[in-house]
This record gives sequence, C-alpha cells and structure tokens, in this order.
Amino acid sequence: AMAFNRYLDRDIDAANPRTRNREIPAGIIAPQQALRFVIVNAVLFMAAAWLLNPLCFYLSPVALAVILGYSYTKRFTALCHFVLGLGLALAPIGAYLAVTGRFATLPLLYGLAVLTWVAGFDIIYALQDEDFDRNHQLHSVPAALGKVRALQVSRLLHVVSALAIVSAGWMLAAHYPQVGWLHWLAVGVFCALLVWQHRLVKPDDLSRVDLAFFTTNGMASLIFGLLVIVDFYF
Repeated sequence: AMAFNRYLDRDIDAANPRTRNREIPAGIIAPQQALRFVIVNAVLFMAAAWLLNPLCFYLSPVALAVILGYSYTKRFTALCHFVLGLGLALAPIGAYLAVTGRFATLPLLYGLAVLTWVAGFDIIYALQDEDFDRNHQLHSVPAALGKVRALQVSRLLHVVSALAIVSAGWMLAAHYPQVGWLHWLAVGVFCALLVWQHRLVKPDDLSRVDLAFFTTNGMASLIFGLLVIVDFYF
C-alpha cells in the first residue's frame, strides 16, 4: 500500500517541498520498480489468503481495493483519512478471519478502534500540508476545515477510539478469564498516549508533528500489543 501510494503520488511528492526527497521523486527508485513491487506483493497476498481459508481468499480483492484505493481518495474527498483508517482496521478483522474463518463483534470493535485512531492521527499529520493541498486541489480535513477544527475532529475520533478499545477489552475479558491487569494497563497506556499526542501539537505550532505522528503512535501500538500478549499467554 505504501509503495503504491508513493508510485501514484510521485508527481505530487515532487512538487511538495516536504516530500520531494522521497525515493521516487529523488530518483533513488524508478516508478516502474515500485509498481512491479506492488503487483508482486498483491499476488503473494492473494496466494497467502488462499492458503488460510476460502473466506479470506474471497475477501482479499476487497482488502486490496481498500488499501490501494486509498491513494486516489485525496484527489476527490476530505474523507481520505477515514479510508486510510479503514485499510488498517482490516488488520484485526482479517487476523480473526484467518484464525476462525468467521466474523464476530470483537474484531469489529478493535477495527473501529484502529479506524478512528488512524484517521485521527492522519489528520494531525495532514496539518503540515494544509496550504499545499488547497493550492493543488487536494482534499483533507485540515484543507477543508482549517487547523483548529481539524484538531477538534481528530480529538473526537480519538475519544471514539479509546471508547472502542475499552469496550473491546470488556468483551475480551468476558470471554477469556485469563485477561488480567496487564491488559488494562495496555489500554490505559494507549489512551494516555492518545492524549499526549494532542498536547504535542497546536494549531500555531506544528514543530512536534513528527513526534506525535511517528513516535507516539509507534509506542502506542508496540506497548499495547506486547502487554496484551504477555497478559494473555504468561
């Protein structure tokens, strides 16, 4: 998905001072190389889905359509952040389908948590390109609403994400008695890091966007995942 995004947006990236040093605009990787990489991995993805179970295979084109189609969306809708969130939200849902071969409420709750988490922090990241997007007829929540209201939308999405991950925790604990205090510590850390990233970024100060976007969210996912695994299995 990232490779396809870089391939499709190569001209946009070349025009944007913030992204003109990315590999394709900088000439490090040829566009055709990136596209071949995408095609090979898409085929491998569908083959792997076939090996899991029939439902995963039948749904694999849908997953590809979402994660690859995201790259087109900022050309026509400010809801592009939600499509990116949906693409990543397919991860917990797909993992559950891979193991069980059926749908259930629990992975959908985790999917909602991921969708709103990702959409919220992608809006924060897009603050950097508000003027560029407007000038080049590209769409985003910051370009449509401005920095102040975009941050309000991001905060609301992260409230929903926190509520979803707490609800998923309650449902998980109801089905698996071994869920213990480490799981709830993971939930608490995740929610605290959501709050922290909003304290880092202000409408008139975007100097710490990278810290909020990359570092904080990387910590949130790693700490949550590790603590939940340790709590569940050890």
